[in-house]
Amino acid sequence: MAFWIGVAHARQVAIAREGGFVAFSHGREAAARRLSPGDRVIWYAPRDEFEGAPVQAFVAHATVTGETPVQKHYGDRGLEGWTRDAAYDEVTEVPVRPLLDALSFVADPAHWGMAFRRGQFEIPGEDYRLIAGRMLEGAPCSG
Repeated sequence: MAFWIGVAHARQVAIAREGGFVAFSHGREAAARRLSPGDRVIWYAPRDEFEGAPVQAFVAHATVTGETPVQKHYGDRGLEGWTRDAAYDEVTEVPVRPLLDALSFVADPAHWGMAFRRGQFEIPGEDYRLIAGRMLEGAPCSG
């Protein structure tokens, strides 16, 4: 089992959650192929929409269930990309800033945004457990 961070605006994450899938890097096939059933994905949303208001929080938690990547249309803009089926948990949205000093993948907390410049990246189990633990212990997230 691997642990991943996916980076997308909150609206895109809501579409994936509603559709029961994960997709990364604008639906690139190679990104979907990196995943295996049982992998865990934590979604980080920098903004609510592409040029929208800041969110800067971990907003969703999913477990990959799809055996193979599937190409599909999704979203309200006719997007097409490679996806993997996934099951989403009810979670609490967790702001990133209070966790910056504790996350090993954030090399420099003063420039923490650089860690999230990629659309998908693997994280150590310790980082996953810290974030997921906070997300899964609270009230359901709306989105």
